[in-house]
Amino acid sequence: MPKIVFIEPGGARREIEAPLGITLMEVARQNNIRGVVAQCGGACACATCHVYIAASGLTKLEPREEMEEGMLEMAWEPRTNSRLSCQVHITADLDGLEVTVPERQRLP
Repeated sequence: MPKIVFIEPGGARREIEAPLGITLMEVARQNNIRGVVAQCGGACACATCHVYIAASGLTKLEPREEMEEGMLEMAWEPRTNSRLSCQVHITADLDGLEVTVPERQRLP
């Protein structure tokens, strides 16, 4: 299983073994990662699972689709490395991926 490093609000680092095929949001929720609210449950409808992906991992991800782009406009302080964790599927290539959770999420 690939290991994903989450950096929670406040700076705590947690390394989690992530099962293949589920989303980054599901990994965060199953492991009680602080700050990943995921209010819509992964339907790409709220942007409360917004995260920042380390530059080294961006090339390993599929590009953002139009729906995700639209939702990220509603996220708190979006950046070029912003992703909705519900749209990132865990693959073996993501081993070592570093994900920073924003200090807060913009709730709808």
